[in-house]
Amino acid sequence: MSARDFHHPYEPYDIQARFMEAVYQCLEHGHVGIFESPTGTGKSLSLICGALTWLRDHKRQAFEDGFTADAADADEPAWVLEHARKLKKQAALGRRKVLEDRIAAVKATEKRMKERYQHGEPHRKRQKVSRDPAEDADEARFVLDDYDSDGGTQPAQSFDDSGLSADTQRLMEKLGHPLKRADDEEDFPDETKIFFCSRTHSQLTQFASELRRVRMPPAIVPDVPADSPEDSLTEDVKHLTLGSRKNLCINPTVNRLGNATAINERCLELQQPGTSADCKCSFMPNSENKALVNDFRDYALAKIRDIEDLGSLGKQLAICPYYASRPATKSCEFVTLPYPLLLQKSAREALDLSLKGHVVIIDEAHNLMDAITGIYSVSVTLDQVQQARMQLTVYLQKFRNKLKGKNRVYVAQTIRIIDSIISYLKSKDPQSKSIEGVADLGALLSGKGVDQINIYKLNTYLQGSRLARKVDGYTAYSEQPEYDGAKTDPKTKTASKHVVRQTVPVLTHVQSFLLSLMNPSKEGRFFYSKEEASSITLKYMLLDPTFHFKDIVEDARAVVLAGGTMSPMSDYGNHLLSYLDSSKIMTMSCGHVIPPSNLLAVPLVRAHSGHDFDFTFEKRNSEQMMIDLGHAILSISQHVPDGLVIFFPSYSYLDTCIAAWKRLRPSSGTPSYWDTFQSAKPVFLEQRSQSKASENIPASKEAAVDSVLSAYSSAVSSGDGRGALLLAVIGGTLSEGINFSDSLGRGVVVVGLPFPNPHSAEWKAKMQYISSKASSVGQDGKAAAREYYENSCMRAVNQCVGRAIRHRADYAAIIMLDGRYGGQRIQAKLPGWIRGSVANSTGVPELGRSLDDFFAGKRV
Repeated sequence: MSARDFHHPYEPYDIQARFMEAVYQCLEHGHVGIFESPTGTGKSLSLICGALTWLRDHKRQAFEDGFTADAADADEPAWVLEHARKLKKQAALGRRKVLEDRIAAVKATEKRMKERYQHGEPHRKRQKVSRDPAEDADEARFVLDDYDSDGGTQPAQSFDDSGLSADTQRLMEKLGHPLKRADDEEDFPDETKIFFCSRTHSQLTQFASELRRVRMPPAIVPDVPADSPEDSLTEDVKHLTLGSRKNLCINPTVNRLGNATAINERCLELQQPGTSADCKCSFMPNSENKALVNDFRDYALAKIRDIEDLGSLGKQLAICPYYASRPATKSCEFVTLPYPLLLQKSAREALDLSLKGHVVIIDEAHNLMDAITGIYSVSVTLDQVQQARMQLTVYLQKFRNKLKGKNRVYVAQTIRIIDSIISYLKSKDPQSKSIEGVADLGALLSGKGVDQINIYKLNTYLQGSRLARKVDGYTAYSEQPEYDGAKTDPKTKTASKHVVRQTVPVLTHVQSFLLSLMNPSKEGRFFYSKEEASSITLKYMLLDPTFHFKDIVEDARAVVLAGGTMSPMSDYGNHLLSYLDSSKIMTMSCGHVIPPSNLLAVPLVRAHSGHDFDFTFEKRNSEQMMIDLGHAILSISQHVPDGLVIFFPSYSYLDTCIAAWKRLRPSSGTPSYWDTFQSAKPVFLEQRSQSKASENIPASKEAAVDSVLSAYSSAVSSGDGRGALLLAVIGGTLSEGINFSDSLGRGVVVVGLPFPNPHSAEWKAKMQYISSKASSVGQDGKAAAREYYENSCMRAVNQCVGRAIRHRADYAAIIMLDGRYGGQRIQAKLPGWIRGSVANSTGVPELGRSLDDFFAGKRV
């Protein structure tokens, strides 16, 4: 156990102390850390305390070293150097004090202002809300601006309140006559910080609540009297959360669009140089409201706020929180943001986010590779491409005479590529009920004249000209009932009605697919697929996430990948960080905080009939396997108190089992297996689209997760002693992020191994890619592909078994039901805290006795 004081708000467990020390060392030495800490072991607090302790130590050391280095380079007497060092230190402390004093003033003011804010009174004079330019019905607004293929669309020269252009100001600075700005004293250096990333804003909100618990001494300690109050010896954490425009836009004419793409496009439209003053967004930061931006920073840093708090703060101050939060990050210690804003390069660029020299911590990183793949993969249907073609044709016919030179050329090129894609998809057998395969890029772009198109220049045009938004805007306008012979107000030239679209413009969606045509062929593949009566789909799937994560690793000082179930860990080194030397990668798998007696982990390999459980795809649908599984579940239900959660490999297999159990009976003259389950414990089912969520609650089109969990929880706590049985699916909504703590999860059963379909076109391509990549560096390609295939399966299993045991006093039985769980190869891929407690493989009769012994005496 480390002797370092991490200022943990509680007395840390030994494994927490080791975890914090490992995080500290990872950041200190600039490594990539892969850390596994089971949920319930205080992972978030350990990450915060370990990282923040390092950060403040680092800042303190850098602060002192900076002055020492200055002094060492000077050829002056020691007393002169010491005096200069003291002056510089005082000046640096003074700059920090400016910010600290402002934040302190905000804290004092917030108590006074809280009631006013709650009643919706504006902090400042209410600003005029910008008018939606889409309200102007003049169809000329849909015409494309002139486009230069070399320079793109050229923005007008910008001037600030000095009356001098940016070029003139740069020239003055070069000549030694910089323009003094009134807000220079507000400029703070971009300090080393920690970017903390998780999957959703709700998880970041939970992280923020943990951050509020931490009290830590400041990085730079000014000279304070010995009798100073204790608060002066601590410094609050400076935190800010970043979000998308969809989360933070406060302009009602923009955020009412609802869709993220539409909001982004409209926001950027309002900033175009040609936009009239009446239409520009009044909340946008500019030279006139610089004071509001600083106020936003001070209020944002005064306490830990989540994304909703920032949105409310922006409304109160009448300043855009999306843009005002950017300069505020310079003074932060923790910046929290969801996966897409960190992992997508274009999103980082849009936020002007630099990771250079900073620390990156990615939580819930067990699905990091899948998340990167999902972000950079895109699909379109034949219907969507045809609709985009139709809209472009109508647009071109309407504005043909108004489109000049390059605009006409590039619109025609876009139509040509779309025609080529449509022709390719139509060439696939339309009569087949289920087809799929790898799409050849050459065949995909084999249409007339497509080989003459510069895809890179075309994509640059599509992004710069905003063609998709113009076309969709005109389509919406032309579809209005009053468009043909419409009456408009002669003063405003505005139609009496306006259609506000809530969906992503189809051409925008197709455009995002066209971007994938530029991706290197070795890192991704194109696929086509059709299922039953649905339209044929064309998809680009990223096969190798390495490149897209590499720039994050190379920019950041250190990267930490953390999660409750990171096992198996080998994939991160082999398929995400393969370019790094092994000495740069740290791994750590923590044990659990529970005593060993609180966990029973058993591979259940034999049925009551004496047959081995074999849930391979070829054998799991046999009637005998259904009977053996039904008997095993009934036996486990009778020996596990309270709540029992059973995870199946897929929805389809769960449906197959339920249908069989409603038909089959344990013995002649007895109720069906399904009715017998209901007698033992009330049964609940995980919600599936357009299916019944539970035998006991009505189906709903809304997200029924909360309803199912609420009904299940009520049944468990009803006091009748039966508990409840919840049937869920591996990889479904209940297998991640849901806590089955205490009586909700006294038993967790995993049925079979959820291997992906190896015969699907996508998995075939992925396995071939991994095999060829391994072979190219002298490794066994087939073994590497098999390892990746198994690891993908076991990551899903490990998420399920991690749903139980959520705190030190919790206890549960984990039952892995399949003969393959008895093998060392599969057991080696379980999380460390389970792997060390796995009992010998057993059969159904022996398991009943083991469960009775395990739960004996544990219930109060």
